[in-house]
Amino acid sequence: MLIISGVIEVNPDNVAAAQTAATAMMEETHREEGCIVYEFSQVIGAPNRFRVYEEWRDGPCLKAHSESAHMQVFRAALEEVGVVSRDVFLIKGGEKKPL
Repeated sequence: MLIISGVIEVNPDNVAAAQTAATAMMEETHREEGCIVYEFSQVIGAPNRFRVYEEWRDGPCLKAHSESAHMQVFRAALEEVGVVSRDVFLIKGGEKKPL
């Protein structure tokens, strides 16, 4: 399993457009093969900061996601809303078990 986790901060004037883009991206991505979890959430106290969390079955599924048409649309939307910062990371390996 692969995990993607991080934060994307957008121009505060464009939060509504960022929410719309993130919602559309989640809806499309949930249909993809190998997508286990794909979520965006807003950070409390910083509504222009979005946490992204993804779980993927394997590398080929993540690669297909990164090359998908809806990812291209999402990247264009991020340009339009004005990304202030982006700190997103890939985490490989490990075992997932309840705490």
